[in-house]
Amino acid sequence: MNAPVTPAGTQPALRIGAVVGVLGIVYGDIGTSPLYAFKASMEHFKPTGVTSWEVLGVLSLIFWSLILVVTVKYVMLVMRADNRGEGGILALMALAQRGVANERLRVILALVGISGACLFFGDGIITPAVSVLSALEGLEIVSPHLQEFVLPLAAVVIVLLFVIQSRGTGSIGNLFGPVMAVWFIAIGVLGLLAIIQRPYVLWALSPTYGIALMLQYKFVAFVALGSVVLSVTGAEALYADMGHFGVRPIRFAWMWLVLPALVLNYFGQGALVLADPAAIENPFFVLCPEILRLPMVLLATAATVIASQAVISGAYSMTRQCMQLGFLPRMTVRHTSAAEEGQIFVPQINSALLVGVLILVLAFRTSDALAAAYGIAVTGTFICTCVLAIVVFRRQFHWSRTATVLAFGAFLIVDGIFFAANIMKVPEGGYVPLVLGFALIAIMTSWHRGRELLLTKWRAESLRLDTFLARLPQSRTVRVPGMGIFMTGNPEFVPTALLHNLKHNKVLHERVLFVTVHNEDFPEVPTAERSTVKELAPGIHQVVIRYGFMESPNLPRDLAALQTQGLDFNPMQASYFLGRETLVADTVPKMPLWRLWLFLVMARNAVSATEFFRIPSDRVVELGVRVAI
Repeated sequence: MNAPVTPAGTQPALRIGAVVGVLGIVYGDIGTSPLYAFKASMEHFKPTGVTSWEVLGVLSLIFWSLILVVTVKYVMLVMRADNRGEGGILALMALAQRGVANERLRVILALVGISGACLFFGDGIITPAVSVLSALEGLEIVSPHLQEFVLPLAAVVIVLLFVIQSRGTGSIGNLFGPVMAVWFIAIGVLGLLAIIQRPYVLWALSPTYGIALMLQYKFVAFVALGSVVLSVTGAEALYADMGHFGVRPIRFAWMWLVLPALVLNYFGQGALVLADPAAIENPFFVLCPEILRLPMVLLATAATVIASQAVISGAYSMTRQCMQLGFLPRMTVRHTSAAEEGQIFVPQINSALLVGVLILVLAFRTSDALAAAYGIAVTGTFICTCVLAIVVFRRQFHWSRTATVLAFGAFLIVDGIFFAANIMKVPEGGYVPLVLGFALIAIMTSWHRGRELLLTKWRAESLRLDTFLARLPQSRTVRVPGMGIFMTGNPEFVPTALLHNLKHNKVLHERVLFVTVHNEDFPEVPTAERSTVKELAPGIHQVVIRYGFMESPNLPRDLAALQTQGLDFNPMQASYFLGRETLVADTVPKMPLWRLWLFLVMARNAVSATEFFRIPSDRVVELGVRVAI
């Protein structure tokens, strides 16, 4: 029986399974924002007593933030800028750099991209802390006597969350979507019931209430914007996870379930506070009937764990992208699924995140205190995305200058206002993502610069390959049985490991492969374009293997696949010759000493090429070399 044919010009049917999967992976972060966003926004007006104008004004600002920032900016515009189907700040950076010949502009775009990535890592530390705390703080509403258990329970949940990461999310992931679907339905229904009792809260749908709040309260309202932005945390996930699900399920889930549920719950919380100003202490859980509060705490905890899981997995993916793009040293990458390439576990990042999250929980102790630290990471990433989107839509999509400025210039102003409002909270905890961001930027730029200097020095001291091949017939070098595989970063030069092998062993294998790995600026390389082979001399071939920034290298597998191109490759006869570089500071270092120290520390602790490229350790010969930079 023939498969049904989709008519030309039409899209395949939207699968419910994909929509449910989107709920669990993409919308966990923004879906749990009602736990703390409205409460944190109203905190700024508590000293003078909460009035209806303040409630309606804050609701109006939250609603229009969801519409402008998430719906218009991300769902309608930014998600159009996919890098071969993949999204995220680094994919957007690679897309913005494509075709840019000006080196200074490329460097600026790279700095914008890695700044956004560094702030995303900050988000990865803050999200589990603030989300889990805000959920478990519902125990205080169930019974005030349970308050003392919130902090230790939060620590236990967070430790368990990170411990199970090594097992992968495949089996657990099947539960994420249905749990989040129940979550969105539950918070939407609770909000709707409160709105029905006080429908006049819907007046806040008008932007005039938000504008009036800004005009009347000025500075206080401006500072409150730093908390209003918490309602759009996780908007970047819509774009970053686009490659996993595609655009249609993400847009459909947002427009028909997530956005309505969020708006209903926020307005329900507002309606509750209008009737009982004392409910402002924790309007999310007070909104729930008393008999259902404990089950709601459990559901909220599950939802926040899911939200945290999505951010943690995103940090793993971001780390792999940074490694492939040359901004971080090699780290251990373990695949937790035999079927899904994207399901990975990075032990070093997992340990760092766990320590960071626990420090934040124990230092800040409440979700309200952590809310100040949350906004800067989110709004900083928004600005970086907006800047890169301006370049992409202008250069790649050929938008007119007027259209680009009108569209993204307006969003850049909005993002800038949100960021400025959060800067006011630096003394209260906003310094956390800034310190993390600057530290990570220093680490990434130091590694990138160090590798550039190392490559420049290597080129200056290496022998050109064409010169070596021209001299080879007259050299009377002894050829021995087997295949020697030599890794080289530049196919025009002879690998240092080969020169050292000739110097000490004075032999060359009958068959020699010069292998160069190229990391491309797009997510995945098609199998047909994975590798190229070129014969340079009898028994000597040059091999170039290409990987996208979303892929993990597997050198033996891809070398074995060269048999389809006529290359006789027997893995049991192959020996891999790798150079082990011992890096030291030069007499006159070409980097500031602190950056050089960072680079040397990272280089000494980087995962070996053997492990990173998945080369069998019993087939590897390492030849040491001392390099001064």
